[in-house]
Amino acid sequence: MVERPSDFVIIGAGPAGEAAAHLALARGASVAIVDRRWFGGSCPHIGCVPSKSLLHGAAEHAANAERYPWTRASERRDYMVNRPAGAAEPDDASHVKSLRDAGATIWRGTGRIAERGVVEVAHDGTTHRLAATNVVVATGSESRRPSIPGLEGIDTWTNEQATLARELPQSLLVLGGGPTGCELAQVYARFGVPTTIVQSGPRLAPTDHPRNSEVILAALQRDGVDVRLNVRATAAHARGGSDGAHRIDLSDGSHADGHAILLAVGRVTDLSEMGLEAYGIDASGRTPFARDGRLRLADGLWLIGDPAGPELHTHQAHYQGELAVRMALGEAVRPDYRALPRATYMDPEAASVGLTLEEAIERGIAAVEFVADFTKTAKGFSVEAELGHLTIVVDRTTRTLVGAAMACPDASAAIHECVLAIRARIGLDVLADTIHAFPSTSRILNGLFNEAAVAVPAGR
Repeated sequence: MVERPSDFVIIGAGPAGEAAAHLALARGASVAIVDRRWFGGSCPHIGCVPSKSLLHGAAEHAANAERYPWTRASERRDYMVNRPAGAAEPDDASHVKSLRDAGATIWRGTGRIAERGVVEVAHDGTTHRLAATNVVVATGSESRRPSIPGLEGIDTWTNEQATLARELPQSLLVLGGGPTGCELAQVYARFGVPTTIVQSGPRLAPTDHPRNSEVILAALQRDGVDVRLNVRATAAHARGGSDGAHRIDLSDGSHADGHAILLAVGRVTDLSEMGLEAYGIDASGRTPFARDGRLRLADGLWLIGDPAGPELHTHQAHYQGELAVRMALGEAVRPDYRALPRATYMDPEAASVGLTLEEAIERGIAAVEFVADFTKTAKGFSVEAELGHLTIVVDRTTRTLVGAAMACPDASAAIHECVLAIRARIGLDVLADTIHAFPSTSRILNGLFNEAAVAVPAGR
């Protein structure tokens, strides 16, 4: 039996799926939404929200350990993810209620495409068939488990265990130096846990601006983290290290120990069991499936969130969810990722948008960059900063921003002036002539805008 048709059936209720559902409902469309675990997805339960709560707790602990111990940080984290005392997992009831109140039909189970316009939902041995005008695939991603001999014998952590832990481990070994690994390394190090981070490449946060990577490295080392760059894990030994810790052998002949091992080596998506072949799409991984640049895989089939790329961000997922609905309802819009911001919420924060100088030049842009040393600014002096920078990249021809990066207090907020400037192609003269509050981080940007406006005169 096929249930009453919906305008949208959304498989996956994370940030992308939720955003799509709420906008579709607000536009008067009917929506059925399916998820096998948490409505709301990873971000509010085991990702963005609990990690930021723990980062706040770690900063407070660093300032006053007695006033803000781990127990307080853990309790606050549980409050943020709606996890009752003694419960193992967060409760997604608020997300379910929000969707139901907006008019969505909720299905808990595993969804897959059975045929064009029909989604099957399996749960507890029963299967339901949902008809849809539009099928939206928003199934997110999972932590990648690296192939390391011996690792299968260790009960490793992912971001889930690291963000939900109620007890501190004796020591922590983080495999992977992206934003997740760096943020959680700082959290545990600041709470006194001996922490090591292993990164296979030459720098941390490899998808971020190189200057941001330098500040992130310095911040972790300042907090006592043992950072190992340019080394790979070659073997794992359960409880083979000191004091019962697990041991990881490294490619340079050294080793690293940790009572807890956090896997933070990226995320993977798998659409091979989604049933996309009903639309003539090969999702086996052997061949790339066609996309038209507009999140549409085929007529009536949309792909949003982590599986859609180009990067993995909650804010990108929100954007794509709403955009797919607008396109499905007939609006002539398409994705624009020129101004896609990135942020790492450590102390200090790091954020970037657009192109680096090298990337701009590679694309044939007549680019030039302007850099401010945060430690030598009024804001930097006021907070006794020992680290930080702000950088903008300017197109000489158009006299507009094409990139920006900063690592300093308030970076995750201040970057959005540059996001808007890139998105709207705002000229240097307007940016330079805009009043900025002193001595804010944004005021430092204003100084760079003025410097650029003088150095890149109009008409040349």
